[in-house]
Amino acid sequence: MLEQLLIFTRGGLILWTCKELGNALKGSPIDALIRSCLLEERSGDSAFNYDAAGASYTLKWTFHNELGLIFVAIYQRILHLLYVDDLLSMVKREFSELYHPKRTYYEDFDDIFRQLQKEAEARAEEMKKSKPQAKPVESLTKKEGQIANKKKGVLLAGKEKVSSKDDASEGNHTNGHKLENGNSNGRELGTKTTHADVKKSVPESGAFDVSKLRKLRSKASKKMDTFSKAPKVEQNKKTTKKNRVWDDSPSESKLDFTDPMAEKGTEAVVVVDQGESMMDREEIVSSDSEIDEDEEESGKPDNKKRGWFSSMFQSIAGKTVLEKSDLEPALKALKDRLMTKNVAEEIAEKLCESVAASLEGKKLGSFTRISSTVQAAMEEALLRILTPKRSVDILREVHAAKEQGKPYVVVFVGVNGVGKSTNLAKVAYWLLQHNISVMMAACDTFRSGAVEQLRTHACRLQIPIFEKGYEKDPAVVAKEAIQEASRNHSDVVLVDTAGRMQDNEPLMRALSKLINLNGPDLVLFVGEALVGNDAVDQLSKFNQKLADLSTSSSPMLIDGILLTKFDTIDDKVGAALSMVYISGAPVMFVGCGQSYTDLKKLNVKSIVKTLLK
Repeated sequence: MLEQLLIFTRGGLILWTCKELGNALKGSPIDALIRSCLLEERSGDSAFNYDAAGASYTLKWTFHNELGLIFVAIYQRILHLLYVDDLLSMVKREFSELYHPKRTYYEDFDDIFRQLQKEAEARAEEMKKSKPQAKPVESLTKKEGQIANKKKGVLLAGKEKVSSKDDASEGNHTNGHKLENGNSNGRELGTKTTHADVKKSVPESGAFDVSKLRKLRSKASKKMDTFSKAPKVEQNKKTTKKNRVWDDSPSESKLDFTDPMAEKGTEAVVVVDQGESMMDREEIVSSDSEIDEDEEESGKPDNKKRGWFSSMFQSIAGKTVLEKSDLEPALKALKDRLMTKNVAEEIAEKLCESVAASLEGKKLGSFTRISSTVQAAMEEALLRILTPKRSVDILREVHAAKEQGKPYVVVFVGVNGVGKSTNLAKVAYWLLQHNISVMMAACDTFRSGAVEQLRTHACRLQIPIFEKGYEKDPAVVAKEAIQEASRNHSDVVLVDTAGRMQDNEPLMRALSKLINLNGPDLVLFVGEALVGNDAVDQLSKFNQKLADLSTSSSPMLIDGILLTKFDTIDDKVGAALSMVYISGAPVMFVGCGQSYTDLKKLNVKSIVKTLLK
């Protein structure tokens, strides 16, 4: 039985609900559908499951893109209602005839819906009856079993007769048939061969002509002779390596780079001042007209940009409504384009399905290109996905925590070798430029050299570091570091953790313990911009493990993403889209170099432009 059926506009105005169903829904499944599915461009999915507040619902929906209406049906997940899809399509068809933009009440639709529901339920019952299930042999009566066995015997006997006839005819063909070679010498077949096989091996024109084969061989040999007689291209002479001259006099450049101060037992501290961080610079995105002008000046137009749509999409004159068949070629080309930009295949496919759901049934004006319509819809979808749904103003949150008298705690997590410690130092440098006191916590007690690496960054940045060495519980080290920061009135604590693969159960359990024990304000996942499909696997499993291993009813998951090595990927920026889509967390920082200033914000418009060009 349905729990509820609603009709509302894309702006959120509810036009009609079924009063007879009228069941009080637990939680807010509609809000969850809009927030987690429709706004995240997952409208191409067939259903949405809602689990919260002790309720378990399944939600199905359909769109009327021309009128801007959404039809949603809600029912208990344990029920498998076969008529919901059929009912939604009928409600959509009937309600669209009554709809008027200035009208907000539709009491007259109650009787129509009641009739539609009865028709859908009756149709579902007929479909069940039209597919009778065969009775098992054990449940048959004695008489029915005998009849069934007789039928099986007759069928088996018939099959044996047919197969024996086939074998006999096959034997006659194989015994009586001979192959002829080029010398007209007949040779009987030694193996059993069917007539069809003999037909394939012998051409219909008769015996195999060896003279044709000899002519082909002679032509091939002539070609090889001409190729071998062709003049060879002289190869470039290899440059010989110059001999090294060894002098008694020492060279000007020293090969020993050890610090002379270290020999005396004192560490040399180099204070870093590399200028303004890229986080505080505004990135300017050039417009399409500027790009076109640059191409015209260079004389080398981007064939990929101009050719991937133009070959298959033409303007439509007089076509009013878009159908799925019209969109399929456009979406296939768009999916291929996204995958070449390093977007995960699964996510590219879901995005295209969502765009198709938002465009199907929409009216097009005369001489409007499908290419521009599809690209505009995809651009809107990408902007919605990449635009943060939560505040990413860390400086404001740091000052809010400072007013409450507690340090702002950021935990950096991720797989091995992605650059957590280096980018932690970049974030620390950016915070120092805004007069925020920072303390580092060396909670990577697993990897050798991790504490020394973080200590080096702390010395160069002139900030305190809390460390307890190796083989300690990282959760306890982080707790003591936060307590130390409270005593010293440090504004921010940056917690460095060990790199771990998403399938490493002991290390993931230790990470979950660290987060649950300390309750950080921000959990940053550090990932490489180089990865494609692996980014989806890493993020989804990190979130899943943090949820499964948490002892709290509301576990802390990944709040933001820090993308590293962004300067090495050229235009393959799809990892940013894949990570945001799979987790719903925004990209808060982008690492783009080796120095402390090489940290910047993600320019959403620039990413969208790069993905679609």
